[in-house]
Amino acid sequence: MVCLACLLPLFLIPVVNALPLLVDLIISKIYRLFGWEYRRPERAPPACPFKPAAAKKIDEGASESKPLVEPQTATPAEGKKED
Repeated sequence: MVCLACLLPLFLIPVVNALPLLVDLIISKIYRLFGWEYRRPERAPPACPFKPAAAKKIDEGASESKPLVEPQTATPAEGKKED
């Protein structure tokens, strides 16, 4: 005979997977009562646990930081005369 504690995860997994759908359904009903429009948020697709993430290439010169903008230099304004 199998204990109930061992069978509990088998019944919880489908319930946990259905929670986002149930929440969206309940929220859409509440929004409909108030006359508002409810748009379901976009969900990220599940990541495959067996496929490793893409490896990032590390450049040798990546440790040196380059300025994004050229520094400003003090230049006399054109068209103005200084006495």
